[in-house]
Amino acid sequence: MRGELKRFDNLDELSEAAAADVCSLISETVSRKGACSVALSGGNTPRALHHLLATRYRDEIPWDSVSIFFGDERYVPHSDKKSNYLMAKETLLDLVPIPKGNIHPIRTDLSGTDKAASAYERVLRNFFQDVGETFDLLLLGMGKEGHTASLFPHSKVLDECRKWVTAVDVPATPSSRITLTYPILNRSASIYFLIAGSDKRPALSKVVNTESDYHLFPARGIEPVKGKLAFWVDSSADPA
Repeated sequence: MRGELKRFDNLDELSEAAAADVCSLISETVSRKGACSVALSGGNTPRALHHLLATRYRDEIPWDSVSIFFGDERYVPHSDKKSNYLMAKETLLDLVPIPKGNIHPIRTDLSGTDKAASAYERVLRNFFQDVGETFDLLLLGMGKEGHTASLFPHSKVLDECRKWVTAVDVPATPSSRITLTYPILNRSASIYFLIAGSDKRPALSKVVNTESDYHLFPARGIEPVKGKLAFWVDSSADPA
C-alpha cells in the first residue's frame, strides 16, 4: 500500500472532509510561504468539493494569495461544456474573490495542441522557476481504467522525462488534449486523489499496489518525490 487511504461512506462525506482539509492546507501554506499554488482536476467528482470551497469555506481562504492551475484540458473552447476550465469557473472560480491574474487556464485558442502545450509549459516554468517543489496542492481524479489528468494507459507520454506539458491524443472524447506530465506532477508538495464510484475500484486496487505497472494504470505513476500522497475514496471505490 502506498500513500494514505482515507475512507468515507459516500461522496458527500468525502467532499466535506476534503474541503476542510484543503481550506486548512491553503491557509497554513499562505501563512508559511505567503502564497499557495493549487492545480485542479476535471471530471464530476470535484464538483461537490468546489461547492463547499465556494460557500462554507469561501471567507476562510485567503484567495488573493492563491494561484490556480490545471492538470489537463480538453482542446475545446473555454465556453464548451467539456472544458475543465469552464467547470472550475462555474463551480468555484466565479464564486470566490480570487484575482483573475491568479488563474492560469490552459489556452485552447492557439493554432494546435503543440503550441498550447508549449505555451503552458512556459507559464509553469516562469512561475516555479524550475527549482524545488511545484504545486503546493495537486488535486487529481482517476478514470475507471486508471488514467489520471490525461495520462492514459500505454501512452508514450508516460515515459516523458523532460517536458512538463505535452499534447496528447487519447481514447476518449474529445481526444485532443493537453496534459501535465509526471516530471511536474510528482514534484507537488501534496497530492490528493478524489475517487468515487464502484467502477473505479478494480483500477484503484492496482494503483495503490506498489507492484503495479504505471503503463497499465497511469495513476500508479503519481509518486511524489518528497511530498504527501493521499487517496480520498468513497465506500464503493474502496479497494480494501
